[in-house]
Amino acid sequence: MRRVRSKRLLKDESGATAAVFGLSLFALVAIGGLGFDYARLAGMDSELQNAADQAALAGASQLDGQNGACLRASAAATTLVANLTLLANDGDGTAVTLPPEPDCDAAGQIRFWQDREKTTAATDDGNAHFIEVEIAARTANYAFTPLAGAMRGDLGAMALAGLGSAICRVPPVMFCNPLEAIDPDFNVGSYVGKGIRLIANDGGANYAPGNFGYLETNAGNGAQATAETLGRDAIPGDCVAADGVTTKPGVQLSVLDALNTRFDIYAGNTNNPCGTDGSLCTPSANTRKDVLHRGNQNNCSYSTGNGGNGWKEPANAYLAPSAAVPMTVAQAATTAPMGYPRDMCHAISITGSCADGRIGDGNWDYMAYFRTNSASYPTEPTSADRIAWFGTDTPTRYDVYKYEMANSATRLVNQSSNGLTARSTPYCSSSSGVVPGTTTPDRRVLTVAVVNCQAEGVGGRTADVHVTKWIDMFLVEPSLSRTRTEASDVYGEIIGETELGGGGGTSGNTVRRDVPYLIE
Repeated sequence: MRRVRSKRLLKDESGATAAVFGLSLFALVAIGGLGFDYARLAGMDSELQNAADQAALAGASQLDGQNGACLRASAAATTLVANLTLLANDGDGTAVTLPPEPDCDAAGQIRFWQDREKTTAATDDGNAHFIEVEIAARTANYAFTPLAGAMRGDLGAMALAGLGSAICRVPPVMFCNPLEAIDPDFNVGSYVGKGIRLIANDGGANYAPGNFGYLETNAGNGAQATAETLGRDAIPGDCVAADGVTTKPGVQLSVLDALNTRFDIYAGNTNNPCGTDGSLCTPSANTRKDVLHRGNQNNCSYSTGNGGNGWKEPANAYLAPSAAVPMTVAQAATTAPMGYPRDMCHAISITGSCADGRIGDGNWDYMAYFRTNSASYPTEPTSADRIAWFGTDTPTRYDVYKYEMANSATRLVNQSSNGLTARSTPYCSSSSGVVPGTTTPDRRVLTVAVVNCQAEGVGGRTADVHVTKWIDMFLVEPSLSRTRTEASDVYGEIIGETELGGGGGTSGNTVRRDVPYLIE
């Protein structure tokens, strides 16, 4: 009996797997522990990356190019959002913290860059366009993986963010930097108060310095859609990207008639974009211009020649006798009431003789202007008068425009001249005109994109075009065919660089909307 049991014991295989299981148990425990600890490590990675993302987005929201942008961005990145890590167990607590960075540079854990490729470090608030945030490494001490020889895992995080901006409530107009070859940055401060002659790109597909055109805003295709964006009080379409714009193809010279409604001039082709009564396109409360009126309120278009009714160029219109020397008192005495004139170096001929070509020198004949508008200025203003009224002896046209609007009862007086009437407040429009305010745009101020068209290769529809500057420009005169002007011209005076809510002293003209975005 014992012999049989011994044989069975020798032949019994029921516990054969125990040895295998015992040998593999170490590996199984290690694999399970690795999975557990890896899950903790992956969770900590998500926590730290989320902290970096939120800090970068918070910081990017402050990169507006204004003074103190970097300091504000650093403060936002470090204090705006409190982030925690619950999976790090290195003894440093649960808070994810960043040391502040007071300087605009690419040092430390908060770094500022000029470009998204991170090749050029920022040097000041104006060129700090992107913020990079680095979260210092935190440690997860493993619970089970040490069985396999690994003790801990260290992870950090990094995020890069920028600020996407849009310009809203403005006609989508751009022009090619007239001085791209010598001033590609378009130093606006050098041009404030100077006239600028912009002409439509009617000579070919590619834009040249001094050409102007339009930007795509999804307002629709065709001339009528563009006219609506230029003339209407409530501008249709989307906001315009502050950078990376898309140009709109087509010359569309007729759409400038819609721009002229801002001067109380209504052509027949403005009925569709502006309504048959023009109520969708109201003029400025100050419509002072160099064309005079004959007829009634049904005669509201412009025509050349001496006959007919409507808006006309007077036979004795202002024609600058010199590119540098103002009119004499005797010459002004025989000149029709003037609108705000071009710089003398532009007013000497159609093309002008200004040293900077399309950009003038800021010297306009303001004394001839005051003398010819004798109903509004019965006494010739002295130097003391000009300083008292405008704050300077040599006012800009925009200075005079604002002063006259504020004193319209005495400074925007109708004046007859050889059967025509100079009307400087709305006559054709049923509206009394728009007076700009905190939330009301000025109808004679345009916010315009400045583009280096040659460097950007702008021609027809061109996408992702870099905007060098946004500027505010005062509309000096309507776009009409006269003795020394062409209907394809837009002539303005540079007010200054656009700022939030309207730049260069304007108000209500622009709304800038900024949205921070992650890059990596």
